[in-house]
Amino acid sequence: MESTLITSAKNQRLKRVLSLRERKERDKAGLTVLEGYRELTRALEAGIHLTECWFAPELYLGENEPALLEKAAAQGAELFETTGPLLSKLAYRDRPEGLIALAEMHHIGLEDMPVVENGLYLVAETIEKPGNLGSMLRSADAVNADGVIICNRQTDVLNPNVIRASTGAIYYVPVAETSSEECVEWLRKHNITSIAASPHSTDVYTDYDMTKGIAIVVGAEQYGLTEYWMNSADVNVQIPMLGKMDSLNVATAATILLYEAARQRGFKKG
Repeated sequence: MESTLITSAKNQRLKRVLSLRERKERDKAGLTVLEGYRELTRALEAGIHLTECWFAPELYLGENEPALLEKAAAQGAELFETTGPLLSKLAYRDRPEGLIALAEMHHIGLEDMPVVENGLYLVAETIEKPGNLGSMLRSADAVNADGVIICNRQTDVLNPNVIRASTGAIYYVPVAETSSEECVEWLRKHNITSIAASPHSTDVYTDYDMTKGIAIVVGAEQYGLTEYWMNSADVNVQIPMLGKMDSLNVATAATILLYEAARQRGFKKG
């Protein structure tokens, strides 16, 4: 297995990887950073092109890493061996696993979102925390949702922390970024009913028919959905809060609503 050894923090290739921490640099390069054995494995399985793989054997957690790197190299990735301290500098995790990769991933618009008869979609408006967005992508994949639409983005969907929180689900779920206005127009054009999660609704989410084409709409962590969505959504539903708290974490709320849709649809596996 041929690789290039890099041991200097001043190396330009290493500095380029570090620059991809900035969203503008990721957008410019059309690349994002993947980290860890599971993420890289799922990326390769999904046909994601890895342009570079960086590895530090002293940080490996298992014995399968060399085989993974050989597979990546066979698909065109350049391999760079480095030291544990330098790879830790590139890593996002507190305890890196010895594997970092650059992957070709691009933002898409609604024109690329598949339109599925009686489809199930998740709309996420102004989500700020990468962990929440990643968790929602993971839940969307878990219920075999047909797509996730991110409106008025506050967090870059290609942020490495989003990808990590999704545990690779982002490779399999179609994701589009757009404005709330364009999203509403797209949903209406394709006769997809928008269901907004609101604590102010009197209708409980389990009472609504989710077997037809629907889009579950959830909003920002602190303030929930904007007035625009509350006025534009076709249906408003609530998740009953029986204790002292008046709302759920947005990723938790999205998961509950997605699983109710999956339950009503008979848990059809993709």
